[in-house]
Amino acid sequence: MKTLVLGMGNPILSDDAVGIRVVQEVANKLDDPSVTVAESSLAGLGLLDCVTGYDRVIIVDAIQTEGKSAGCIYRMGPEDFSCSKRLSAPHQINLITALELGRRLKLAMPREITILAVEAEDIATFSEECTPAVEQAIPAVVEMVLEELK
Repeated sequence: MKTLVLGMGNPILSDDAVGIRVVQEVANKLDDPSVTVAESSLAGLGLLDCVTGYDRVIIVDAIQTEGKSAGCIYRMGPEDFSCSKRLSAPHQINLITALELGRRLKLAMPREITILAVEAEDIATFSEECTPAVEQAIPAVVEMVLEELK
């Protein structure tokens, strides 16, 4: 099974870098030629280029929800996002819409998508460091990714 582990985010925006930091550690621990580990700051339509051609994709990213503590880890799938599908403008295209568009265009879309998201405290401050709570979550997310790959 051709698998992609994709760390999403911006490496200079504090907790937004958590996905990238996780996949860097996963890459150091992984020795499996059927698994590609990559980083991306892309979203929307750009995400299609990243995931096309893989059977399975594990996405690691930061998330901000209401009422949860920084560092909380979520395991989700695309179906957990109740966003509406919009095809009106490229800057409005979210993950769900991009995946649906890929299917409609008959691209080789992954059959299985897992999203591991870490509750972020700060995604706006320029910093190459995550906040302490998010930093503490990184080893657990790395282990979750490695378990998903078994």
